[in-house]
This record gives sequence, C-alpha cells and structure tokens, in this order.
Amino acid sequence: MMPLKLSRDALLALVLIALVGLIYLRFPAFASPASLLGVFNDTSILIILALGQMTVVLTRCIDLSMASNLALTGMCTAMLNASMPSIPIPVLVLAALAIGALLGSINGLLVWKLDIPPIVVTLGTLTIFRGIIFLISDGQWVNAHEMSPAFKALPRAEFAGLPMLSWVAVTCVICLYLLLTRTPLGRAFYAVGGNPDAAVYTGINVGKNRFNAFVLSGALSGIAGYLWVSRYAVAYVDIAAGFELDVVAACVIGGISIAGGTGTVVGAVLGALFLGVIKNALPVVNISPFWQQAISGAAIIIAVVFNARSARRPGRIILKQAERT
Repeated sequence: MMPLKLSRDALLALVLIALVGLIYLRFPAFASPASLLGVFNDTSILIILALGQMTVVLTRCIDLSMASNLALTGMCTAMLNASMPSIPIPVLVLAALAIGALLGSINGLLVWKLDIPPIVVTLGTLTIFRGIIFLISDGQWVNAHEMSPAFKALPRAEFAGLPMLSWVAVTCVICLYLLLTRTPLGRAFYAVGGNPDAAVYTGINVGKNRFNAFVLSGALSGIAGYLWVSRYAVAYVDIAAGFELDVVAACVIGGISIAGGTGTVVGAVLGALFLGVIKNALPVVNISPFWQQAISGAAIIIAVVFNARSARRPGRIILKQAERT
C-alpha cells in the first residue's frame, strides 16, 4: 500500500514540475525562486484548508462548510480587533482557533450523535454560518482603516526570507504529518475510513473520531480565517465564497480518496500547489482566468479516474475466471 502512495505523490510532483516547465517556456520569470515562493505564499491558505479537509475525508466524511467557517471566524476576529484594538494578536489567533474548532464541533456532533450524512450537515451549516456573518455584521464590511496595524502585519511579517503566512502553512503541514503518522489519533482516522466496521471491532469509536476530524478541520479553518482577513485587510459576508470547491479539488487531485482511508499530507500539499500554479500562471501566459475552473475540473476527473483504477483489486479478475469454469 505504501509504495502505491509514494508513487502517486511522486507522479503528481513530476506533473507539477512539468507544468512549471511549460510555463517557463512561455514566461521564464515565473520559474524564478522568488516567483515560486510567491506562489507558495499565495497558496498557503488553500494548503491549510486542504489539510483540514483531508482529515475529514480520511474518515469517509466531507466538510463543505470550511470556507463559511473561514469567513465567520475572520469576521469575528476582525470585529473584535476593530472594537478593541488593544487585544494582543496571540489572543486573537487563539480566539480564531477556538471559534473555528467550535464551528467544526457543531458539524461533528450532528454527524456523530444524530447520524446525519456529512454532506447534508455541512451544506446546511455552510448557509447557516454565512447567515450568522450577516446578522453579527448587519451586512457591513470591516475595512483596512478599522483594523490595527498589528492585526494586518502578521501574515506579511518576514522570517528567514519567508512571510509568516508561509511559515504558518509549513507548521501546519509538519504538525499534521506527525499527527497522522505518529499518533493513535492519526491511525484511527485511517482505520475509520478504511473499514468502519472493522474499526469498531478493534475498539475504535467511529463517531468520536469523525467528531475529532471535524474539530481539527474547523480549527484549521479558523486560523485560515484570521490569516485571510488580516492579509487582505477586509472582512465581509461573501469572503471565500465557493472556495470550498477548490479545497475539495486540491484533496482529490492530491490522491485523497473520497471513499476514505487513503491519502497523504504530501499529496494534499501537492494538490493545492497544482491549483495554485494554475491560478497564478494563467494571467501570466495571457490565458483567461475563466479557464481555471475548466482546467481544475478536468484535473479532478483525471484524478478520480486514476484513483479508481489504482483501487481495483485483483480479486475481480479471479472471480471472472471462476465464472468461466
């Protein structure tokens, strides 16, 4: 199983390198180190959200409310900062994590305790969270002049040549990799998605682990919400509208199986970077941005077909041979 995952990640990495190479032929400056670091920085929020989505998808669930969680958390932190500028930034970051985790726990509880399909739950909360944003803000924006300089400075502050936004994404990647590969919780996520019935017999609480996945996904959405509004210095109802589709696309392209139990952190990061390269490269090579959705959709279909063919079991061939005899 592990060689298959490694070969999938390696193949996606080669495709990504080839894509950058093709863009280089048309616009060499795009492949410069500074430009590629800029692409990574622009994709950092998508990477963070893709990691959160991955944890949920591993357990055979899906979270379509991540972008709405991001928007609600971002609005809450922006309003807090606008009304009380003296609140330390670390406190606001912790508040974003807590609000996001709380919103994720609502999804998790509905899936766990009421046994409602995850897609139904998160479609509902997607709309509810957007409605709450409108209620608490009265439809008004929080603009740059209402935010404190410290609030807006964090994502742009540089350390060792990289903005803090990129460092937060790198930290999330490392932490989630360690969680999924070195802890019982991470192994439980894979077990629940791989075979929920077998997981029960081994003493794993399927519902509780799905709840944990939603809480983790919500917390990552929360920190992404703060980073989004502080980077772009604006908060409003429709922040990141439709962005959940990019998050799901990044996971699918990265080889995370919608059927659960299969996927790697490296794959999720590569899937997000693939979309990030496309998004940043299209204007550079004079291709209409409207093609981005078409290219992303085609990449999703190809990825799903590849995943389906890779998941085929030799047993099907044996059964066909048995029918002939």
